[in-house]
Amino acid sequence: MLFHLDFHVEYSAEMGQNDLFAVWAEEAGAALGAKDAGVVVDLWKAVGERRVIVIANVESMEMLDQILLDLPIMQKMGQHVQVDVTALRTYEGFAADVKERVGR
Repeated sequence: MLFHLDFHVEYSAEMGQNDLFAVWAEEAGAALGAKDAGVVVDLWKAVGERRVIVIANVESMEMLDQILLDLPIMQKMGQHVQVDVTALRTYEGFAADVKERVGR
């Protein structure tokens, strides 16, 4: 199952930028490891924002939820991270469904 993940990262006034970068460096290692493993199809950092966009390929919604709970950034500062999740389907599958429905 493919998912679009949109991470918005904030941090508390008590946390300095270097502290944020330390957590983010750990998270980056985990994210790139997931990409190497094929769980992450690709990911991007939005310029000028604390925002990361990910396309993930996992077996189930439950697995995705477990992965999100175990991310270093979620464990260390999850209260400051918002993740918007959208399930995706291939456009080819959608196109086939639409074509099948024409003239019903």
